[in-house]
Amino acid sequence: MRVSSLFAVAALGLASTLALAADPDQAIRKALQQMQPGLPIESIAESPMAGLYQVQLKGGRMLYASADGQFVMQGYLYQLKGGKPLNLTEKAESQAVAKTINGIPASEMVIFAPKEPKTHITVFTDTDCGYCQKLHSEVPELNRLGVEVRYVAFPRQGVGSHGYGDLVSVWCAKDRQAAMNKAKAREKVPAATCDNPVARQFELGQMVGVQGTPAVVLANGQMIPGYQPAPQLAKQALAAQATN
Repeated sequence: MRVSSLFAVAALGLASTLALAADPDQAIRKALQQMQPGLPIESIAESPMAGLYQVQLKGGRMLYASADGQFVMQGYLYQLKGGKPLNLTEKAESQAVAKTINGIPASEMVIFAPKEPKTHITVFTDTDCGYCQKLHSEVPELNRLGVEVRYVAFPRQGVGSHGYGDLVSVWCAKDRQAAMNKAKAREKVPAATCDNPVARQFELGQMVGVQGTPAVVLANGQMIPGYQPAPQLAKQALAAQATN
C-alpha cells in the first residue's frame, strides 16, 4: 500500500476516534448497554460538575459517567453553595419521579379526595400489608387536612401472588373505593378480572426505587418509605406542594 493510502486510512481512523470522543452520548450509551443490556436510559446530559455526565434512567434514578463511558458511578453529587451542601442528585431524581408519578392517569388509580384538596400523595400499596392498612385507616384524617390520597398497586410478592390477585380484584371492582376499604379491613373482596394496570404499576414502583409498602410519593417527587402518622405525613405533603 502506498504511503498516501496509509496516511488516508490513518486519518479516517483518527477522525472516527475524534467523532466518538466528541459524542459522549453515544460513547456512554454503548458502554452502559454493554455493561447491562436493556438498561432503560431516559437521557444523557452534562452534569453541573465539569467533565461528568449525568445519565437519567427511566423512573428517575441517576448514574454518572465520564465522557468516554469508561468510568461509571452511582451516588450523590453535592454542590457546596454558601457553605450549605445541596444534593443535586436527589433534586434531579425527585423531579424525574414527580414527572413520572404525576403523569399516571387518574383512571388507573384508586383515589380518596377531599372536596378542596390542597395537595396530593401517591401511595404504592399492598392489601396484605399491615402498615398499609394502618395508613388507610387514617385516610379520612388526611382528607380532612387537605391531602388527596392516590393509590397505585405494588404487590410485594410479585405478579401472580395472592396479594396481586387481591389488588386486581380491587382495581376491577365496580366501586374501587369500597373494594379498597374492604381489602384494607381484611375483608374478602369479590374476585374480579379486567384489563388492569396492576402489573405495570408494580414494574413502575421497582423502577422508581420502591422496596416495600407503603411507599409514599409527595407532589414534588420526594419518596417517604414506610408508614407515618397522618398529621406528620400531611405536614410534609403540604411543604412539598409549596416547593413543587
